[in-house]
Amino acid sequence: MITNRYPARLVLFAIFCCYTCTAQAQVLTMKDAVQTALNNYGTIKAKANYLQASRASVLQSRRDYLPNLNVSAQQDYGTINGQNGPLYGFGGLGVASSGLPLPEQNWNAAFGALYLANINWEFFAFGRMKERVRTAESVASRDERDWQQEQFRHEVKVAGAYLNLLAAQRLSRSWERNLERADTFRSVVKRRVDNGLIAGVDSSLASAEASNARITLTKARDLEKEQANLLAQLMGVAPEDFVLDSSIITRIPSVITDTVSLDGDSHPYLQFYRSRIQLSREQEKYIKTLNYPAFSFFSVLQTRASGFQAAYTQDQTAFSHNYWDGIKPTRSNYLLGVGVTWNLTSPLRIRQQSAVQRFTSAALQNEMEVVDQQIKAQLALADVKIKNALDNYRESAIQIKAASDAYLQKTVLYRNGLSTLVDVTQAMYTLSRAETDREIAYSNVWQALLLKAAAAGNFGLFINEF
Repeated sequence: MITNRYPARLVLFAIFCCYTCTAQAQVLTMKDAVQTALNNYGTIKAKANYLQASRASVLQSRRDYLPNLNVSAQQDYGTINGQNGPLYGFGGLGVASSGLPLPEQNWNAAFGALYLANINWEFFAFGRMKERVRTAESVASRDERDWQQEQFRHEVKVAGAYLNLLAAQRLSRSWERNLERADTFRSVVKRRVDNGLIAGVDSSLASAEASNARITLTKARDLEKEQANLLAQLMGVAPEDFVLDSSIITRIPSVITDTVSLDGDSHPYLQFYRSRIQLSREQEKYIKTLNYPAFSFFSVLQTRASGFQAAYTQDQTAFSHNYWDGIKPTRSNYLLGVGVTWNLTSPLRIRQQSAVQRFTSAALQNEMEVVDQQIKAQLALADVKIKNALDNYRESAIQIKAASDAYLQKTVLYRNGLSTLVDVTQAMYTLSRAETDREIAYSNVWQALLLKAAAAGNFGLFINEF
């Protein structure tokens, strides 16, 4: 009774291990892979931060229209000897001391203070501030389109990498089955050689075919690792052995034959190029406003304090060293005004800047036309690839059925001494090629749909199939 418990426990333990492994091997779906990539990939995060910076720049441009309001206060201690003569405060190093030009130096010193408020507002410049804001908004719009087209581009990359890895995994399974057939056939041949029924060279040839099958499987697994590593990079995660949804590759997408036309207004690539052109044109408008003058309003309120009394001009002892006497406000002045500034030589420079920006806008328009032509050509190519992929998909089923029947026939004939090893090897090769073509044909159908979605600028056309 005791000995019968252990097998039962081992069975339960094995079931628990299988359940645990199944739970850990979570299937990575296409939508999960794309969403993970959008959340993790560094370039998309960078584009999003550039967009936030541009939006903040728009707010800054709007607030640049606010008037400048400066306040300052200073309290000093020093002498006020004056002197008749010219003076230039080079580099801001001059001292603003004001007093009598006395016949000789004295060292009478007292406290003084200056309190100042100033407003300066460029209230009209022929639309310059408005164009500056519109230019900043165009920059934000361009960065938003750049972020969107980068997301679209990355979605297509991740989907392509997912399909490539799925195809590589299925090819590895095909080469594993090929190795199983080669090993099984090698065992059959070896037994027949050992029994003296056939020549020993058949055993060597069968072993060579088995070795070739192992080498091919190793290469397939190496390719599978490369594709898994690429998918991990695009997803922004650590490389691992992904378990993909293999059910999608054995069916035909429902929209594979639908007619899709190019919508230039919604294509992410064209929207990005169009936003670049719009930004350049807004910059043209802003540059033109630099030809005109700018009208400004300004005002100053100034209050001063000094420890030197009004009678100091007649009596050089009429001052106080007291701090509070020196900083208490005693005199105030105000000033209001409107000014205009206009650099009369600006039109000579602005004309060339406008020409530069105008040619830049034309160049951006030319670039968008090239991209538009490439997208239209890609869309036409996608339709052709879809047709060819569907034809190969249908032919692959016929090929795999015929190759399987031929391989079964040749192996049965060989066991009965009615066929040669070369015939079996050729049938095995034909079956392996058929299985490989089938996996490639299945993958190419989805790759063609992805190409069509990328050309149409509608990734939902592809991802909604999952």
